[in-house]
Amino acid sequence: MEQIEQKKRLQEAAMEGNTQLLHEILAQNPLILDRLIVGCDFDETPLHAAALRGHIDFTTQLLNLNSELAKVLDSTRSSPLHLASAKGHIDIVKVLVPAAPNMCTAPNKDGLNPLHLAAMNGKVEVMGELLQTSRQAATATVDQGHGETILHLCVKYHQKEALDLLVHTLKDKIQGFINATDDYGNTILHVAVANKQIQTVQHLLTIDKIDVNAKNINGYTALDILAQSRRGVQDWDIQNSLKQAGALKAADNQGEWLAKKRDALMVVASLLATIAFQAGVSPPGGVWQNDSPKGSLHPHRTGEAVAAYTYPESYQFYLRANTISFVASLSTILLLISGLPLKRKNFMRILTTIMCLSITSIAFSYAFSLVAVTPKTHRVSLRRTLYVAVPVWCVVMVILLLAHTIQLTLRWLKDKNWKSAVENCQIKLGVKDANSNRDVQMT
Repeated sequence: MEQIEQKKRLQEAAMEGNTQLLHEILAQNPLILDRLIVGCDFDETPLHAAALRGHIDFTTQLLNLNSELAKVLDSTRSSPLHLASAKGHIDIVKVLVPAAPNMCTAPNKDGLNPLHLAAMNGKVEVMGELLQTSRQAATATVDQGHGETILHLCVKYHQKEALDLLVHTLKDKIQGFINATDDYGNTILHVAVANKQIQTVQHLLTIDKIDVNAKNINGYTALDILAQSRRGVQDWDIQNSLKQAGALKAADNQGEWLAKKRDALMVVASLLATIAFQAGVSPPGGVWQNDSPKGSLHPHRTGEAVAAYTYPESYQFYLRANTISFVASLSTILLLISGLPLKRKNFMRILTTIMCLSITSIAFSYAFSLVAVTPKTHRVSLRRTLYVAVPVWCVVMVILLLAHTIQLTLRWLKDKNWKSAVENCQIKLGVKDANSNRDVQMT
């Protein structure tokens, strides 16, 4: 009973910052602080209470008596540093950090470290102190927050000054930091637009490395998020700011995708054309080095393919497959450099299909060439390998072609037929007029 009473008095002393009472209790029970570390009977230690209340003298004396108290976690897995950071007690933070520097990156039950808590509450001075000790704390995501970064928290809790400090402090890796996404693919620009934070949006757009056309997992850009939200007075300002920064809707933002697709197709087509050309002039098995003697049963001339005489049937298939790959690759290159307006995704999908044909032809050329260079003693093993590899490849290619065909067909039906059908249904049901009237009332 006496120990319970002493612990209760110690907790009251911490709440009041009463250092005299602290020393009286320690004089009666010198081991009381050590017992707190071994097994805490409180929801929080006296150091937690002192840090939360901002009693710097009490906190300093506790740390001098037993610095291990700075590493003890309460029932919410928060250290004294978590509480002091959240409340903005800079003096207490300065003495707690050296005592337990590893607590700077330690998450509590909600996945928040002390820097997260300071940012959420706008304690900029505390943030600066924590960042000097551990910049790693700034890059840690919130364990229980759907992958949110500290920047997401700054925007979510309207802490612009905290956001400015982080951007300035971590400017050496700002591109990856400022465009970091949560588990839903949302950047801080998505969040700021969704919350209609006009000042934050305008500030973010002044950062050179910000990606104004980043898409979340639903394929929406910041401008799409704004268009889908409820209309407000500030929407026009946000929209104008985004458009001035070059923001586009996802449906209009095909340029980057097309450019990357075009470059990739050009590289692959050039590589396949080179392979096919080399395979045509240097056939498997080599070429005859001299003319056959007169009267030979198998006359041949210098430079002719040996496989054309030893494996005439396989060589014909080899030539056909290799020629198809060569022509398909050259056709793709020609279309890409022709200057034709190939600025639609459908054209790129068609060219991708042509390249799939070219790759398949090269694969068959390889299979036919193996026949020419494999000794008869190993033909059984080769046959088994090809019997497995060729059907598997064919199945993969058929699946890809079907997927592309279905995708193109559905897109065509949606653009040509479904759109008009939906509009007709809306007119018949009066939905379209109702939506128009609602939009007018909202504006």
